[in-house]
Amino acid sequence: EPAFVDVTYHREEFQYKQLSNGLMERRTVRKRPGTVGICAAIQHRYGVDPVPHIICGGFTKEETENALIDLHFLGIDNVLLLRGDSHPVSANFEPETNGHRYASELIDQVSKMNQGEYLDEDLKNTAPSNFCMGVAGYPEKHFESPNLKKDLQYLKLKQDLGAEYVVTQMFFDNEVYFNFVDECRKAGITIPIIPGLKPLTSAKQLQSIPKHFSVTIPEKMVESIELAKNREEVIEAGIEWSIAQSKELIKKGAPAIHFYTMGKSNSVAKIAKAIF
Repeated sequence: EPAFVDVTYHREEFQYKQLSNGLMERRTVRKRPGTVGICAAIQHRYGVDPVPHIICGGFTKEETENALIDLHFLGIDNVLLLRGDSHPVSANFEPETNGHRYASELIDQVSKMNQGEYLDEDLKNTAPSNFCMGVAGYPEKHFESPNLKKDLQYLKLKQDLGAEYVVTQMFFDNEVYFNFVDECRKAGITIPIIPGLKPLTSAKQLQSIPKHFSVTIPEKMVESIELAKNREEVIEAGIEWSIAQSKELIKKGAPAIHFYTMGKSNSVAKIAKAIF
């Protein structure tokens, strides 16, 4: 019985294929299931609040507005607003034509919808939406940011534009989260900051997670994973570490805990049973 379930939004994947005339044609090679539909199914079947991710990458402002109109119609009023990753074939993030480059721009669009302002001023039968907007926070700073102070300036801007809560990137050392919250409060960020946890499920993640998510893994955790004799012991070590993290976070007043399941829901179910 989770309080909410996040549903990610991934941009479609495409490749460029050279034609006989020498020109390049863009072809979609992978499409993703519709986030709006999945959220509606979760809400209808389980009665749990879904929180769709709305991203800048791969979407125009109009496409974003259309998705938000559908969500509002379905009564899905919690969203997590993100820039999203760059396309796999691009070194840097590039927005769609007439799309948003920054999450702050996306927040501004949703804030205006909450005030009844739509892209087309002549649109008829409009009504204000009522979205509660969440944003991402990075306890070890976003990998593209020069330092944490600059990162917090952008996070403060998101709050000023209407963001109502923060969900952090995964971390494995609770002191990193506590320090991040302290620095946020010093910077004038007053909204709730929900810690994000990811139970490790394989030894390979000791290398892949720091590489892909720019987070550090404590030495004691690395040792516990390396001492595991098989995959089952690795999974158990990951569960035990997350349970210890969760208990301390709850004891010290974290507003909620967000688990990154990433397709491994069994570990999270075991953690939830141990702490709730």
